Amino acid sequence: MTGIPIIDLAPARGGGQADRLEVARQIDAACREIGFFTITGHGVRVETISDLRAAAHVFFALPLEEKLEARHPVTGTNRGYHPVGGETLSAAIDLPAPPDLKEFFHVGPVDVTGDPYYTSEPGRQHFLPNVWPALPPDFERAATVYYRTMSNLIIFLMRLTALALGTGETFFDRKVDRSIGTMRLNHYPAQAESPRPGQSRAGAHTDYGGFTVLCGEDVPGGLQVRSRSGDWIDARTEPDNFVVNIGDLLMRWTNDRWLSNLHRVVNPPLTPTANRARLSIAFFNHPNYDVLIECIAPPGKAKHPPVMSGEYRDLKYAKTGLAPAKAGGADR
Repeated sequence: MTGIPIIDLAPARGGGQADRLEVARQIDAACREIGFFTITGHGVRVETISDLRAAAHVFFALPLEEKLEARHPVTGTNRGYHPVGGETLSAAIDLPAPPDLKEFFHVGPVDVTGDPYYTSEPGRQHFLPNVWPALPPDFERAATVYYRTMSNLIIFLMRLTALALGTGETFFDRKVDRSIGTMRLNHYPAQAESPRPGQSRAGAHTDYGGFTVLCGEDVPGGLQVRSRSGDWIDARTEPDNFVVNIGDLLMRWTNDRWLSNLHRVVNPPLTPTANRARLSIAFFNHPNYDVLIECIAPPGKAKHPPVMSGEYRDLKYAKTGLAPAKAGGADR
């Protein structure tokens, strides 16, 4: 596969079982070969995307001191604003590099209740109130609407996943419905000087959990995906479509049938027309923290030992410079 396939979800959303099976077959083929696919016909309102994109651009254009007011008081906690230089994604796969050239705003689950799943000691390790900026005033509303919309989209994608893998269509419903996943608004500033050797907007890495749903901007210095031949493929990120990829836990769940693939965000050319800022909105679904991830495989054929969802993510976060969960306290 020399490109990222485009899959229209509309037949699966509006059709019958045969239509869902056909779309599931296309997802299976893409995830076996490259681990990425672009979705159209997803049903997400254009306003849901444009409202959050507009609010994010306003926020990242603020002076640094104002953005820092939306930083979580516990260093490394994955809520609120993180300035440039605080993360090295390639460290998660043990590839040393200078810090990534990005700033980001991190949003956690927006519908946390008094259920013991959230309030128990294990639950408090994975859920914290979000930190919201004072400006722009519409930021919290736009982010909340987008987060809920992506959560619903994930349930639908996981049902297609279940069909692709030959399990019951609702097999994953109760395993991803109270996800510890997060949403990042990644902002890659225009670069005032040449990056250090080996430094990029986001170093080569794989994602950690289930599906990642990315909404980007098609400007220079964007997303690249590695093919099985070792070539890097540019991923077009049209504003109203989504690029979807799988993470490490979903690869383990499929017993390596699907590929959690390396990807990166490259630097723009240092020319006046190409050296521009870029925004991408990444929604990371990570299975419920108490789910034991066991390979879907015949007896004796599992390639990976079982692992708890929450524990696995903490190990990955710790490598990249973000704080792991603490009992009774900080989530990421």
